Amino acid sequence: MRTIIMRRITRIGHLVVPITLSAVGGTALLFGVASLLAIQLRPLVWRDTLLILAGVAALGLGVWQLSGLTMLPIREGISSPDGELVFGFGRAGAPPQVVVLSGGAGILVLASLGDHVTRMTCIVPAQDPVEYYYRAAGLFNFQNVYYVVPAPVPLDVLADLDDGTTFDVRQLGANQQIAERHVKRLYLRDPAAAATPLPRLVSEAIRDADAIILGPGSLFESVLPNMLIDAFREAVGKSAARKLYICNLMTEPGRTTGFSVADHIREIKRYAGFAPDYVLVNVQRIDSDVHRLYAAAHQSPVYLSPEEYEETAVLPGDRDGQRRLVIEGSVVIEADLASSVIQYTATLENPDQSRAVHVLRHDADKLTATVLELLRRT
Repeated sequence: MRTIIMRRITRIGHLVVPITLSAVGGTALLFGVASLLAIQLRPLVWRDTLLILAGVAALGLGVWQLSGLTMLPIREGISSPDGELVFGFGRAGAPPQVVVLSGGAGILVLASLGDHVTRMTCIVPAQDPVEYYYRAAGLFNFQNVYYVVPAPVPLDVLADLDDGTTFDVRQLGANQQIAERHVKRLYLRDPAAAATPLPRLVSEAIRDADAIILGPGSLFESVLPNMLIDAFREAVGKSAARKLYICNLMTEPGRTTGFSVADHIREIKRYAGFAPDYVLVNVQRIDSDVHRLYAAAHQSPVYLSPEEYEETAVLPGDRDGQRRLVIEGSVVIEADLASSVIQYTATLENPDQSRAVHVLRHDADKLTATVLELLRRT
């Protein structure tokens, strides 16, 4: 709420000068005309004439500046399905700058967002070597997409599970024996690493961002590790950028088993110190065969179920069939964000044989369109 208020105040601030000029100019013009018509002593004509000229100049300048802020043509490619008039987009008519906190797979899904922004800065997880992301950038040649690291060297991030065991977060996804567990605590192996200074490129990217996007990606492996660095967490928390979290499609074995949407938000609040302004949750239901496949892997869909939460407020004016709720301080938006795709998998018993299975993945086109629409409306 604080960032929304500050953003609105900033927007109003752009109108103060032109509105003030117009008001002062109009007042001076009216006073000069009235005085000129009513005055009996001719020697004061010069004063009234100056007032009229100054009023016309100030009023004209104010109207001219005001027109530059509000009388913008609707550009091709920007549509408004709900009939809203589009006055502009981003900062002073320019596309926005965004920061993304995600892992490699999530960044690949969001990469097409680079075609619609001035700059997309991807801050890689603290524990991952940056070479992986540079290779990805070279392979796909993304436009306006840049990679930066939150620390000079990779940091060791550990996770304590609810059964008392401890793992490096990079090992959680590969360990099938902890499928029914969930992360109890996330922390740095070296506590002193929390005081790691924030690199200049990271600080500038967060400072200049219009939006900070968390995900898509593993909550404990891709989204939260950077928040363990004090300077990083403080910079993101102080930023006036809109903060958007893209919730996982499915729970993650050994990490978020049994998590609801509210549980994901609570973990972000716990480690980042804030609730995202917006949370995107997939609305698409999956068929029974795909559901059984995920259930066998100890995964379940993360859906928006308002009846699960005691403190849930339904927002009026839902559009495009999307539900908007306030949960844990975040505006949660339900939208179609995924597609079922065919993936070929092999087993350890038969590595030379593979079988085709349907899996659910974030759809790059759907997700990009939803994010851009959200940035345009807010």
